[in-house]
Amino acid sequence: MKKFPVEMKNSPFFEGIEETEEEKVLKGLDAHEMTYDKENYILHCGEQVKEMGLLVSGGLLIVQEDFWGNRNLVAKIGPGDVFAETFACMQRRNINVNVIAEEAADVLWLNVQNILNADGETEGWKLVLLRNLLENMAEKNLRFNEKLTHMGKRNTREKLLSYLSAEAQKHGTSEFDIPFSRQQLADYLSVERSAMSTELGKLRDEGMLSFRKNHFCLNRDAYL
Repeated sequence: MKKFPVEMKNSPFFEGIEETEEEKVLKGLDAHEMTYDKENYILHCGEQVKEMGLLVSGGLLIVQEDFWGNRNLVAKIGPGDVFAETFACMQRRNINVNVIAEEAADVLWLNVQNILNADGETEGWKLVLLRNLLENMAEKNLRFNEKLTHMGKRNTREKLLSYLSAEAQKHGTSEFDIPFSRQQLADYLSVERSAMSTELGKLRDEGMLSFRKNHFCLNRDAYL
């Protein structure tokens, strides 16, 4: 691979990298691509991670599972997103989540240690990637804090309203699509799907919102 795929060019991790540097960057990161079938486990909880991944195509789920198989959906990964970067940077701690292919996926694996352990004068592209990596980690930390805010609410109704309100603010409009299916949303908020569906029905009947599949429209004039 000598040139970036489109998904890499559009990835925030590679923002600021010139086209003339692409081959050098790929070589410098020991880049290699692998393909995974739907529902394959790409990374298993407890294993050591030596490289971070960048999703080229398909979709991934970051999932925590307890001893009995109960799932907590941590995040959903789309093309251009990176994952496992924190553990690839540390290398002293094993990953505490599973990474699963939601659909057939192509992943570009990158040796991030090659930009962390620079010898002598650091090349410009490495400084660019270090900045992007830091910004990516900061953004994910904000997302995680946002998730904790939703999960800290007292009941399923309040968790739903917290999440949907945040999505409306993120999109800048009261009408938007969410990235989750019903089961994924329930796993993300750590609630039972049936209870969540019941609350969504109640909120719709009360005029708080309307929805069709993963498309939602919130009513600004409604009140709790």
